[in-house]
Amino acid sequence: MAAATSVHEFTVKDASGKDVHLSSYKGKVLLIVNVASQCGLTNSNYTELGQLYEMYKDQGFEILAFPCNQFAGQEPGTNEEIVQFVCSRFKAKYPIFDKVDVNGEDTAPIYKFLKSSKTGPFGDNIKWNFAKFLVDKQGHVAERYAPTTYPLSIQKDIKKLLGSF
Repeated sequence: MAAATSVHEFTVKDASGKDVHLSSYKGKVLLIVNVASQCGLTNSNYTELGQLYEMYKDQGFEILAFPCNQFAGQEPGTNEEIVQFVCSRFKAKYPIFDKVDVNGEDTAPIYKFLKSSKTGPFGDNIKWNFAKFLVDKQGHVAERYAPTTYPLSIQKDIKKLLGSF
């Protein structure tokens, strides 16, 4: 199979195990984030992700959250527990997907693509929870942000991709 050129070529599992074709997000700006419930960055990131989503969802913006337990075991729960936590505590309305690996031998294919599209300060590897990839309407990775980059600080880049400067 030829190398993927867009996130729209991938199928991932949602938190309930159903296939989701990312082609269903064509024409939307995406923020793809590896998330964790027990991280020092959890409160600020989930709070600001929710605020970003509310601000831009009606303009064609979507957040795709992928739980990951690879960093100090900070996402130990089941998919159901994760969704319950995020939706009840942070009122998340964006999709939460199946728990994935973002580094190593079992890296999810979507994350292999994201990392090869934009390397970070540590090369391909994701450094920690809440690394963020901003994807344009065509499914190409436009930006990569460190875990410590707060979601609200990237509004300018989101607006640019949405076409609403």
